[in-house]
Amino acid sequence: MRDGDIINGLVNGLAVIECFDEEHASLSITNVAHRTGLERATARRCLLTLHHLGYASYDGKFFRLTPRILNLGHSYLAATPLPRLIQPFLDELSAQIHESSSAAVLDNTEILYIARAAHRRVMSINLGAGAHLPAYCTSMGRIMLAALPANVASDILDRSELIAYTAKTKADRAAITTELAVIAAQGFAVIDEELELGLCSIAVPLFNTQGQTVAALNIGAQSARASTSHMIANFLPLMRKVQSEVRPLLR
Repeated sequence: MRDGDIINGLVNGLAVIECFDEEHASLSITNVAHRTGLERATARRCLLTLHHLGYASYDGKFFRLTPRILNLGHSYLAATPLPRLIQPFLDELSAQIHESSSAAVLDNTEILYIARAAHRRVMSINLGAGAHLPAYCTSMGRIMLAALPANVASDILDRSELIAYTAKTKADRAAITTELAVIAAQGFAVIDEELELGLCSIAVPLFNTQGQTVAALNIGAQSARASTSHMIANFLPLMRKVQSEVRPLLR
């Protein structure tokens, strides 16, 4: 791809949209310039354009994204059958085990939630379609990283900010690489309080008919209710069943 093929204005506009999050829902021009690394004048033009198009509100000092921004995500969901296809399976799985289940795809160094059946809230943050979490320390992220060629997974880890969220987090490159090899061999990933204390999760890959990993399925629960050993013994067989039922549908 040549430099002339890239529209820098679009790149800047998307960077401005992505700098808003749960902790930064209301931002000034200066805030946005700082968070994106853009010149203040560039950040201002992007924000005023978003305001003009109805994607952001402006009270004279602070900008906030409006519900219209959801149209961008809806376009992806409408054009991609996987979220609609997997949702009934998640609903049924959660009803069986009385725990939350989710599906996600790999999005650069993070996982992107595309569907969720939230039987109980298991994390301190709200999760739903469109939510992002780091790939290196989540069960769905690790199962998808383990499916990649070693050099591709290594590049993603190089670009990841490896943070130890708890004392149990594997945030060392060597430890993560070893873990990915184990996951690739066993076909599932478990996380034991690495992302948040008290939270355990288990994930399996979702394959298409060609055998390629296109997404991941997980179950998350409080460790007091379901230890990782309990998940492997009781949840994994049910997840394997969903895995096999979904595969013929993903062409």
